[in-house]
Amino acid sequence: MIELRNVSRTYGEGPAAVHAVRNVTTTIETGSFVTIVGASGSGKSTLLNLIGALDRPSSGRIMLDGAELFDLDDNARTFFRREKVGFIFQFFNLLPTLTALENAALPAKLMGKSRKESERRASKLLDRVGLSARVGHKPDELSGGEMQRVAIARAMMLDPPVLLADEPTGNLDSTTGLHIVELLRGAVDDRRTVVLVTHDSKTAQQGDRVLTMVDGRIASDEPGGKPPADARRSSWPPPPQQ
Repeated sequence: MIELRNVSRTYGEGPAAVHAVRNVTTTIETGSFVTIVGASGSGKSTLLNLIGALDRPSSGRIMLDGAELFDLDDNARTFFRREKVGFIFQFFNLLPTLTALENAALPAKLMGKSRKESERRASKLLDRVGLSARVGHKPDELSGGEMQRVAIARAMMLDPPVLLADEPTGNLDSTTGLHIVELLRGAVDDRRTVVLVTHDSKTAQQGDRVLTMVDGRIASDEPGGKPPADARRSSWPPPPQQ
């Protein structure tokens, strides 16, 4: 469970200060698919970065399963980002010299897993996202939707309990974007939470809950257009190799 209590993030000081997030309080339950929607500059990406410990709040508290995230030292927060959170970005962030298989396997290799073990799990994940025939292709040989599916597989390599997706459909056509959202919805289960940021209201409605941000605040918190996560449990992705 993710809890935010009176969280604010301000950049700069005095008249030039930018109040990106203002006094946000909300709870995101384990096993839910929450979307955050808002116009450019509304604070939604900043809020996602705070939840993922990529940024530090100016004030307020962020707790994961009751533990205060910013009471942790730098090493513990690095561990949290590496093993507890999977990040998915709009521009994919794949390494151009690596194949789809190598990109997906990279987090496990960086953790010291063997090449054979890492690539075995990466192969299973790529198969589950429909890329079994593209494992040997490099990013410039893949479509935008295929690159985003590689990024999802990479984010799932260490089987994190939290997936954070920042505009994952922003670079894709509407049909491909819908498929990506469906993949992320399928990743939700009784221990995994997905939080997706978008500027598109139709994409936002795919969530169980829709948080609408305006000027750094949560202006509304409403049910999404899809059934709750416990009505659509999934075995995706495959369990990590032992």
